[in-house]
Amino acid sequence: MRRTALWFAAAMVSAILLGAAMAFASATIGAPAPPLIAQELGGRTFDLSSLRGKVVIVNFWATWCPPCRNEMPILNDFYRRYRERGLAMIGISLDRARDRSDVQKVMQGFDYPAAILDDAQTDGFGTPSALPVTYVIDGHGIVRVKITPEATPLSEDRLARTVLPLLGPAQQINPQGAAMTHSP
Repeated sequence: MRRTALWFAAAMVSAILLGAAMAFASATIGAPAPPLIAQELGGRTFDLSSLRGKVVIVNFWATWCPPCRNEMPILNDFYRRYRERGLAMIGISLDRARDRSDVQKVMQGFDYPAAILDDAQTDGFGTPSALPVTYVIDGHGIVRVKITPEATPLSEDRLARTVLPLLGPAQQINPQGAAMTHSP
């Protein structure tokens, strides 16, 4: 009886540790993106798994983070330029839910959707240890790049080199009205 109790206790501790490890799992380059489901500030639900076929940028940021705020115009311009080619994006703020009005005020100047991490129903990325951090996920749901300021700062050129090869070819209409494709 005592042996059974010890096995049961060991199994419970293992299950708790495994669950904790999974809760703090983060995205791994070359592996499938972890699940992410969050309530956007505008009320819609962002579900990363529903975006297969699109290239997705997931950017973790905060209103109190100057490097984050410096990257946001670059991210916004890139998103505006390439969303018609299948680019999706979300900014996940690490601000507290009680600071929602600050997050909404900052996001008024940007076109891409945002959410607050505290509002995420599922966050397989885990809480970043440093900000900002940006992930690029390809159309098959595989994490291709993690961009952090200490490794390689985010720039228009860095995004273009990373994202454009993953996007489908741009569509143009020729003078006869037929669609033509060309590479970036």
